[in-house]
Amino acid sequence: MPKMNMLQAINNALDIAMAEDEKVLCFGEDVGVFGGVFRATSHLQEKYGRDRCFNTPLVEQGIIGFANGLAAQGSVPVAEIQFADYIFPAFDQIVNETAKFRYRSGDLFNVGGLTIRAPYGGGISGGHYHSQSPEAYFAHTPGLKVVMPRNPYQAKGLLLSAIRDPDPVVFFEPKRLYRASVGEVPEEDFQLPIGEAEVTKEGSDITVLGWGAQMEVIDRAVELAEKEGISCEVIDLRTILPWDEDTVAESVLKTGRLVITHEAPRTGGFAGEIAAVIQERCFLYLESPIERVTGLDTPFPLTLEKEYLPDHLKIFEAIKASVAF
Repeated sequence: MPKMNMLQAINNALDIAMAEDEKVLCFGEDVGVFGGVFRATSHLQEKYGRDRCFNTPLVEQGIIGFANGLAAQGSVPVAEIQFADYIFPAFDQIVNETAKFRYRSGDLFNVGGLTIRAPYGGGISGGHYHSQSPEAYFAHTPGLKVVMPRNPYQAKGLLLSAIRDPDPVVFFEPKRLYRASVGEVPEEDFQLPIGEAEVTKEGSDITVLGWGAQMEVIDRAVELAEKEGISCEVIDLRTILPWDEDTVAESVLKTGRLVITHEAPRTGGFAGEIAAVIQERCFLYLESPIERVTGLDTPFPLTLEKEYLPDHLKIFEAIKASVAF
């Protein structure tokens, strides 16, 4: 298999989807000739024309409103929000229109063909308007699916699934891994299941759970833990909504311990929802309190980015504390 970075894998997925179905359209700010600010849509306009890959005005609410209209009429729009931080002007369109379109029309109409791509997270010294992780806002909205891949292989397979999914999907891409994460990716068409977590490493002492860019951080923390004789089971949630309760619960019933990590702030973060459900399902099997290793309850800082991010050392300390409880 050829090696691709995450941007190349995303571009390849979009290329396959557009070649297969002429109803697939890509649009957003600067996605045309420029190929997007990160170049994820490079050469797609050149290949498929300006009718199918085109720039929009700098108005996120308009981008998603336009996408809702296209999807309602049978198109398969892939709308790009240039940074996940910019998605908030479109929040009303996503949570009140995209998510509820099928429900409020009694399934006479739906926007199930809509995929919203957005780069999220820190690690690029982008400050508070280019570093946020807003997945928890959308996890509270019935009618959406929320997907966050960890590497190029996952990005391609999950994006193709998202584009073909019968429900609207918000697809958050970890921007700090766009070029840093490189791996083998099949050139041919393939899909990965939405709504299923993946056990990336089996272990017996503790379960460590994350998604997106945190998976690379978890791997480094687990390497340190195993040098101390701690056997870690690692799970990539992959899909935030709907999330795979059964896979996580099955693991925690085996290990008796759970550490959850995400970049978003702690309060109201999705780790709290996971902790509540696992406590309900696994209470009598827990050997220690469920630990959360997250971003801080502050605006995302510029000069103190490293202090803000939940790094491998913080996760390692949480693993040790949980095992020693």
